[in-house]
Amino acid sequence: MYQRILVATDGSELSQKAVTSAIDLAALCGAELVAVSVVPRYPQSYFEGGMVLQPEEMQRVEKQWADKGQSVVDAVKHTAAAKGVKTQAITLTSDVVSDALISAATKHQCDLIVMASHGRRGIQRLLLGSETQHVLTHASIPVLVLK
Repeated sequence: MYQRILVATDGSELSQKAVTSAIDLAALCGAELVAVSVVPRYPQSYFEGGMVLQPEEMQRVEKQWADKGQSVVDAVKHTAAAKGVKTQAITLTSDVVSDALISAATKHQCDLIVMASHGRRGIQRLLLGSETQHVLTHASIPVLVLK
């Protein structure tokens, strides 16, 4: 059925549901898993919502975020290995999570994306946007969304 499944995770409790389901599905299908965490870049100016820091300090913060993201996907890899699922653990840096996920799915030749949705509605959805909605409408492969 599926050969390679991308699962998006940020380490949250909600994304853990997607991880668990993706591992189970990969085990059932005999598919490989590509676990992806997308971490943001540090905002560069006041208008982007960040404080102005020295370049060394920004690099330290970005490395800290990337290390945390890598530990999240490494944990997925460890859990999947216990169930016999071969997994790639990937951390990407991008300001647009949805685009990074779609690009990773294409690059790694995935045939399914599994991700969670926070289920925001109304003004909150309008203000915060929806990475899940963007993946659903722009991905060229099936997307399994879990709540």
